[in-house]
Amino acid sequence: MDLTGKFLIAMPGMGDPRFEHSVIAVCAHSPEGAMGLIVNKPLPKPDFSELLETLGIEGPGSDIRLNRPILFGGPVETGRGFVLHSPDWRRSEGQMEVTDRLRMTGTRDILEDIAMGRGPDQALMALGYAGWGPGQLEEEILDNGWLIADSDADLALDGDHATKWTRALEGMGIDPRTLSSAAGHA
Repeated sequence: MDLTGKFLIAMPGMGDPRFEHSVIAVCAHSPEGAMGLIVNKPLPKPDFSELLETLGIEGPGSDIRLNRPILFGGPVETGRGFVLHSPDWRRSEGQMEVTDRLRMTGTRDILEDIAMGRGPDQALMALGYAGWGPGQLEEEILDNGWLIADSDADLALDGDHATKWTRALEGMGIDPRTLSSAAGHA
């Protein structure tokens, strides 16, 4: 089972509060483990323009896209940044194809291009990532921690973070009010 390019949607009763109501874009999955980015948890500080200033990246400063939040991508390597973005930007060697409509880049050049107005049409910046060792994610799925859904690039990259969990469930035809935190196994 390869979950690369899928969404993980946290079930009610998620034991880890860092993942409560999370929607995660799985960027890589193999027998060695998995990694993904939470796409719906904005951090209070810094915002994107503050991060660019901290990194010494300058640009014209008039792009409205610079005034967006940075997301909590997950609890692993929280000092490291990742950009999940549309496929129209292809400058970096460090770019990973997640789906035909999503890429992930973890190099400085994408930040520089965004600051200069040459970045991808759609992008979100995340600090940290969600990571699982061999078999760990599969076990969490069997324990009713996550629902698996087809990813939706528009949902992943839009700025309405507060409703992404509900919209991801509704995209599967699930009313969030009907979900239970109790696991059942046949």
